[in-house]
Amino acid sequence: MSDALLVIVFVSGVTVSLGSSWVLVVRLERVGAALGLSEALLGILAALAADAPEITAAVTALVNHDPRIGAGVVLGSNVFNIAALLGLSAVIAGRIALHRRVIEMSGAVAIWLATVCLLVVLGVLSPLVGLLAALAVLAPQIFILGAGHERLARLRLPEAWASWLESAVSEEELELEAAIHPDRGGSRDAAIAAIAVLVVVGASIAMERAASEFATRHAIPGIVIGGVVLAAVTSLPNAVAAVYLASRERGAAVLSTALNSNALNVVAGLLLPAAILGLGQPSGQTTFVAASYLALTVFALASAYISSGLRRASGALVIAAYLAFVAVVLITA
Repeated sequence: MSDALLVIVFVSGVTVSLGSSWVLVVRLERVGAALGLSEALLGILAALAADAPEITAAVTALVNHDPRIGAGVVLGSNVFNIAALLGLSAVIAGRIALHRRVIEMSGAVAIWLATVCLLVVLGVLSPLVGLLAALAVLAPQIFILGAGHERLARLRLPEAWASWLESAVSEEELELEAAIHPDRGGSRDAAIAAIAVLVVVGASIAMERAASEFATRHAIPGIVIGGVVLAAVTSLPNAVAAVYLASRERGAAVLSTALNSNALNVVAGLLLPAAILGLGQPSGQTTFVAASYLALTVFALASAYISSGLRRASGALVIAAYLAFVAVVLITA
């Protein structure tokens, strides 16, 4: 296959994959609404659908024994998400207002997952142990977001804990209720969603294989293809959605989109397939990407917590940090 044809396959794969993932998001939200899912769970479902291109690309790379591309897609996408979904949104909107309880609840899980990723990439934890450690905090968060006030009360938590959790969930639900309001779907939506899944998977595989072949042919390091190129292009729909939500002053929805996307990337795109297929030997480049993911997550959340949201100056610093990250990857590669 010629270089020109590889480029055409890559561009076509990106276009079809991203377009189909958007259809998947819309249809799954309608199906979720018909099932009576909470706004928070609808947000997680939408994030999973939007993450389908990068998850598929990462799994495809791992299956084909390209761990640097596989890990790079997921971790690089998460770095990009922090910069584009939080940093760029704050710069464009001027400020993303956030409730501190929402930052505490979502931020604690996000930092835990980023730390687990770094330890797995370093080889300190096996992918299986990392997966279990990630699910140990992510599963309770998903349960709490979807539980509702009555089910939370049945847990018989200490009164202070229960009150804090109810307040945090309520604050997030208020934001998401205005941001996510799908019509109730039916069997037609479920069928279209199933077809969209197949199209996204097929297009994402073609996209990843074309990029990998082009990189091999021209001696482009896998970490550049995965951590920068594929990571950015597969995350564009989430970035556009986050900027739109920020312009409507839906801060918690922006934060939820960014952190849910990153969490699902980690579990479904890296730890789960790596627990089955392996991740290969640790590398300095992949370690740098994982460390950057953790550092940028901590910086963005700390800035948001101090100011009860992200201001334009903080957003600009996040973007500058991402550009520095890209420069280091390119130079060291």
